[in-house]
Amino acid sequence: MKKRLLSALVCAALVFGLAAAGFAAEANPTVEEAAQVLSALDIMTGDENGDLHLGKTVTRAEFTKLTVAASAWADSVGPAASVSPYPDVPKSSWAAPYVQVAKEKGMVMGSLSGYFEPDRNITLVEGVTMVLRLLGYQDSDFSGAWGSGQMAMYQSLKLDKNISAGRDDAMTRQDALWLFYHLLTAKNKSGQVYLATLGHTLTAAGEIDRVALVNSAMEGPLVAEGNWQASLPFAAATAKVYRNGKAGTLADVQSLDVVYYSKPMRSLWAWSNKVTGSIQKISPSASSPTSVTVGGQTYTLETSSAAYALSDLGAFQTGDTVTLLLGRSGGVAAVRTPGESAGVTYGVVTGTGNASYQDKDGKSYTASTVYVTATDGNPYSYQWEDKNRKFEAGDMVQITAGDDGFQLKKLSATSLTGRVNTGGTALGGYDFASDVEILDTCGDGAALRVYPSRLAGVSFKDKMVRYYVLNENGEISRMILSDVTGDIHQYGVLTDVTESALGMTLLSSYVYDVAGVPGAYTSKTSIWNLEKGPCQIKMDGKEVGRIYNLTGAELTAVDGNTAVAGARQYTLSDSVAVYELRNKKYYLTDLSRVTGGGYDLTGWYDKAASEGGRIRVIIAEAE
Repeated sequence: MKKRLLSALVCAALVFGLAAAGFAAEANPTVEEAAQVLSALDIMTGDENGDLHLGKTVTRAEFTKLTVAASAWADSVGPAASVSPYPDVPKSSWAAPYVQVAKEKGMVMGSLSGYFEPDRNITLVEGVTMVLRLLGYQDSDFSGAWGSGQMAMYQSLKLDKNISAGRDDAMTRQDALWLFYHLLTAKNKSGQVYLATLGHTLTAAGEIDRVALVNSAMEGPLVAEGNWQASLPFAAATAKVYRNGKAGTLADVQSLDVVYYSKPMRSLWAWSNKVTGSIQKISPSASSPTSVTVGGQTYTLETSSAAYALSDLGAFQTGDTVTLLLGRSGGVAAVRTPGESAGVTYGVVTGTGNASYQDKDGKSYTASTVYVTATDGNPYSYQWEDKNRKFEAGDMVQITAGDDGFQLKKLSATSLTGRVNTGGTALGGYDFASDVEILDTCGDGAALRVYPSRLAGVSFKDKMVRYYVLNENGEISRMILSDVTGDIHQYGVLTDVTESALGMTLLSSYVYDVAGVPGAYTSKTSIWNLEKGPCQIKMDGKEVGRIYNLTGAELTAVDGNTAVAGARQYTLSDSVAVYELRNKKYYLTDLSRVTGGGYDLTGWYDKAASEGGRIRVIIAEAE
């Protein structure tokens, strides 16, 4: 099924091969960013290969087409003109439909002799006049000689930024690109932002939101199977391709990927996310399904084909083992049998227990369940009644699905050593696959997904890698680690420590603060020999398992996520906790408040960066 996506389906983690964060168009966009906006709006789309030929000049006919494409009447252009709009623009001309609409809407005028001169290069003042007419201004709104008032308004509206052509110079396509880009945020004669007249909105900062525009230009989804490329309205070989948020080529798109496309942008976006498990529930009913629960998680149905497949008219019902093909918003784009989709999942058991299920008649029942965090970082649950094969928290497992259900198998450790390169693209002699999934774990079943960039520069020694899988290209596709990053744990400060040993009797009490939240731990069986100050807290389920002091380094500078201590540099944790120490008491603060001067800073880290460590806590004391 093809359908236009609404901007509400924007995924938080969405990447289009541009800057990774903050997709609202910047105040000073690049040519590429401006071009993306115009192509998403189907204003300037380039040739069959997407080349915009920005260095070429623009004819009056070409600029008229751009102007019509940027107007609210763009959809009124027919495949052919009904009449010849000008003597030198016969209705058989490719430009005739655009010139006809532009003439009818008062956007263009011919010469005094009645001709349009479609092949003459348009001058800047002529182009500006047409764009101002889109904003509701007519020649009668300007006094003095023709063109002078228009150029003054052009500058007043800030339409002139990045444009190199002078008033009577021939415009290049790059000049036209910037003129139409700035048109979008200009206010029309009535005071309304022009982009709003086209049915779009700006961000709260008054900037162009490229995510919303690209989303509105995106169609799909399609499943990459069979002759799927024939369903595209353009040649896939000429498209820009992104897979799982990374720029690639058409060859990177794999079978059963979920694909979206944009004809004006001549782009493809493919996602490979899949989930395999038994259908626990179809909601609200099999006669009209809108969501499905598999592996303990509920997924919205994104397409009518997925809804049909899970309805009482389709091929799947409660209890069946299926693979869900997930789209960019995390919804279900399609449903397949595991045999079609090679449903294999790797992960770590986080616990066991009982869970509620529905049978094929919609009746609820309770069954033994194994809970797993998979290498994709998501939690899943699997009904498991085999009493001869038990699982415990921390076990590594492989879940293999087939037409007759699925099997859970414990995994034996496979060691891997080497150093991750500075680019975070390879470990030792193996490259990371583009869709690699890495899970960092702790012995009690705690688990956290990490990404290759987080491991850059880390040297892996024996037992740091618990398990890994290579794909058909010999790349690491799945990997389970043994507490390499330390990011699973909590970090804060010990505010009180009491430890005593009287003969065979041990007693310890620790009071701590983690990000402003107080906590305490007491033991009658152990002493950990701790001191007040920054600490790491390892949890065992919901209880404290162990507390460690951190190692300090006096900082001489902090710049971004890097701290300097003498001749050494340290990387800050993404969630570094910052405390101000006053009168022997800790007060939670933020980094920007204490790095402007007036404070002595000490960074506290858990282990060396080469082992995955980071500065977890910064203590600031007034000078």
